[in-house]
Amino acid sequence: MESSVEQKSRKLAGWDLYESFGRPKKIVAPMVDQSELAWRILSRRYGATLAYTPMINTKQYAQLKSDSNKKMWFDKINNEEGLIGLDRPLIVQFAANDPQLLLESAKDLEGKCDAVDLNLGCPQHIARRGRYGSWLQEDQDLIYKLINTLHENLEETPVTAKFRVLDDVQRTVEYAQLLERAGAQILSVHGRTREMKGQQTGLADWDKIKAVKDAVNVPVFANGNILYHEDVDKCLEATGCDGIMSAEGNLYNPAIFSDKARHPSVIKLAKEYLEIVNSLKTETAVSAQKSHLFKIFKPCLSRWPDLRERLGRGNDKEWKEIIEEFERRIKSDEAYVAEDELSNVPQLDENGYRSVPFFYAQPYMRPVNVNEGDLVDNKQDSEVKKLTEETSLPQRELLVKKEILKCIGEGCDSAAFGKCLRKACLSCCRLLGNNIGCEEHEGKLNKRKQIQEEKRQNHRERKKSKIGK
Repeated sequence: MESSVEQKSRKLAGWDLYESFGRPKKIVAPMVDQSELAWRILSRRYGATLAYTPMINTKQYAQLKSDSNKKMWFDKINNEEGLIGLDRPLIVQFAANDPQLLLESAKDLEGKCDAVDLNLGCPQHIARRGRYGSWLQEDQDLIYKLINTLHENLEETPVTAKFRVLDDVQRTVEYAQLLERAGAQILSVHGRTREMKGQQTGLADWDKIKAVKDAVNVPVFANGNILYHEDVDKCLEATGCDGIMSAEGNLYNPAIFSDKARHPSVIKLAKEYLEIVNSLKTETAVSAQKSHLFKIFKPCLSRWPDLRERLGRGNDKEWKEIIEEFERRIKSDEAYVAEDELSNVPQLDENGYRSVPFFYAQPYMRPVNVNEGDLVDNKQDSEVKKLTEETSLPQRELLVKKEILKCIGEGCDSAAFGKCLRKACLSCCRLLGNNIGCEEHEGKLNKRKQIQEEKRQNHRERKKSKIGK
């Protein structure tokens, strides 16, 4: 019988694993409903050298009974995800709080990927309710068991971990060292704490990432503050890390890792992405397609609200026509230049920014660390100017954009609804859309109305049957 030591020897560890990946420096982060196969292929074309799948919830994955259903998480039927030459090297990420379910899910995908990753970074409320992601960080015994169970029992697949820093450097270092002891062969460090999200996102702390890198003996990837191609080298130098991971930066500009086409035409990117989607047997969720198109066209949306609405209400049968209308309007703009990508890319200014015409891909500047009251009317240029002048934060930390889709409805006290295209609650979403909510919200509203009507109908029928008796 093969010993556990012999089994482990078949797995690559630490630096050998990193070498087998080709020493990747430019990495597409795991993103829910966003780092799907088609997007990974597009990102690899523009310089990404390693990619993660979207987060897979092990509890839901384990409940699925057949492979035909499992393709909603990872398509094993068409054999395109994790295919060598198309989608490798690839790391599959899981969210879990049950070591046995995590092991079962990971074993199911052995041979389809190069490593499995434990999500310890998700800060969202759904992760808090489900008790996974960053909401496990207080239970480090469980975290150790989750990672160690994979490390000890997966015969061929190494385990890695992605986590957020804690509020203290020493605690962050000790946390990272625990993950290493448990068996994580690569650590990915998001330089923001669990509380730094939405309007409170702020800057990632590269110093804490560097402290982790200096304290462990496995490769470390840094995540956070990557807005432009130049930020990759800046982060590598500042942290000493072995690779740079991008999530939001990659979503708004999949060429962020490219040495050549740093700011491609939004039209070119949209068409290329959909060409990949349509070339695959693997299904790409319409919600994922829509989200990618919204992010690609983000620089254009404030100019043409009607196209924002068409995109929000549209589906995959309408993308071609919508993109053609974007193209027609862009080309008719007096500022338009007929180039597939921005030539003569200007240097970043003293604040770390560059001015890029709206028809080229560029980072999204989110507002952070500002008072919610100041954001109510900040669609007006004068209010944004006032906010900028009155805020003492450095400009790069402020990240003010003219259009801030913020919950503004009466009594609204929460962050955005997760899938809302306007990043708002229902009442605010409808207010922002002239009493018309986005597709996600309107669909939920119609579903609730349908359920209520069914209940009323059932009540009427029961009442009739009682009268009949």
